[in-house]
Amino acid sequence: MQYMILNYTPPSEYADAAAVAAAAEGEVWGAYTRALMEAGVFVGGNALHPPHTATTLRVRGEARDIQDGPYAASKEQFGGYYLIEVPDLDAALHWAALNPAASSGAVEVRPVVTRGAA
Repeated sequence: MQYMILNYTPPSEYADAAAVAAAAEGEVWGAYTRALMEAGVFVGGNALHPPHTATTLRVRGEARDIQDGPYAASKEQFGGYYLIEVPDLDAALHWAALNPAASSGAVEVRPVVTRGAA
């Protein structure tokens, strides 16, 4: 079954886009990604640019409301994700607990709806 691991980190970890890119390739995140790959559970994933680069769009009828910034204002911001393939939620939670964001922010684990799956 596929699960998405959503990384939420404090805004202080988003000093600028270069820092985000460096962190995504850095030792801690790189080691986590390699561990997922070596275990054969990695399907995909990406880091996101800092929250201030987001644009939020709402459409109500014919009206478009566009605002700068992320949709949700919270202590932690959505910073990236991993998509993994594991047997069950317990296995997904095992990998989520090893995610670097778990120690400084939060990690959300959600099952993925796969089309055509039995």
